[in-house]
Amino acid sequence: MSHVPSPAGSGASVGLPPLVPFAKPWQSWPDQLKTLEGRGLVVSDRSAAEAFLSHVNYYRLSGYGLAFEQSRHVFVPDTTFEQVQAAYDFDRVLRDLVTEALEIFEVDARTAIAYHFGQHYGAFGHTDQTKFFIPPSSRHATKPHDFKHASWLENVRHEAKRSQERFVEHYKLTYTGFPALPVWMVTEVMSFGSLSRMYQGMLTADRRVVARRYGVQPRFLTSWLHHLVYVRNVCAHHSRLWDRGWAIKPDLPPLPEWSPPLLPGNDHLFVSLLLLRRLLGRCPAIAPFDVVWKERVESHIASPPAASNPLGRMGLTANWTSHPFWA
Repeated sequence: MSHVPSPAGSGASVGLPPLVPFAKPWQSWPDQLKTLEGRGLVVSDRSAAEAFLSHVNYYRLSGYGLAFEQSRHVFVPDTTFEQVQAAYDFDRVLRDLVTEALEIFEVDARTAIAYHFGQHYGAFGHTDQTKFFIPPSSRHATKPHDFKHASWLENVRHEAKRSQERFVEHYKLTYTGFPALPVWMVTEVMSFGSLSRMYQGMLTADRRVVARRYGVQPRFLTSWLHHLVYVRNVCAHHSRLWDRGWAIKPDLPPLPEWSPPLLPGNDHLFVSLLLLRRLLGRCPAIAPFDVVWKERVESHIASPPAASNPLGRMGLTANWTSHPFWA
């Protein structure tokens, strides 16, 4: 029998059930609680639970319930609403801690890249494609050399136009050439993602100079920047952090410290904490922030959510605080 293709635009895929129109009704906060109770969640204080749902959207909170389920939509017996709410609160504080460290490193990286690039290529060297790696014409060109200078520069100029910084307004009213900005200005208004792509596209010798500041090879710093941009976006959108599996994982040096059993994998929070700890240690101007930050992270993780295997859900080992790159 010949195969009959799915109707164009149906969205159906081979082996998957056909798509259907969304028909779930709107639910009030009391009805949302009834749905959760129907899945086995214990709600002892309905008024407090409804108040929390009026603040935190049901679909945001439901992600935190996943760690407490024994099967899809079935909670482990005796799981309480308060435990799920505590996981949300734990994650909120954890995001704040990670965001603090990301800010320190991001500012440092902006400065390091702008300083080196301006020193060697002048104020507008970043507008010159020859100051970046030019990928071969072959369609087999691979990362990290898939940087497209023209599209990157167009995006950076768009970011400059959107900026409300006073130094940008002053430049626009004083000098010709806007939205082109000197590299030491534009690196302050471009997104962290644009900065990561800039580093990705820089010539190997230039990437090496910046990477030396952080004690890592350029190809790994390229990957680490890409990963940390992703983590920053997770935090910036207030998304669940603590038990998330990373969609963008960092490449790691082939060393025992970056391998099992010291590091179970590169797809959960532990690897990101280790990267931040390593990078913060190479930013001497902010000492002793990294020491205090380390202690605060340890203190917070010492009281994890009441879900099963909470450390493992973060990619942490039982003695994670003794990891050479952390301790």
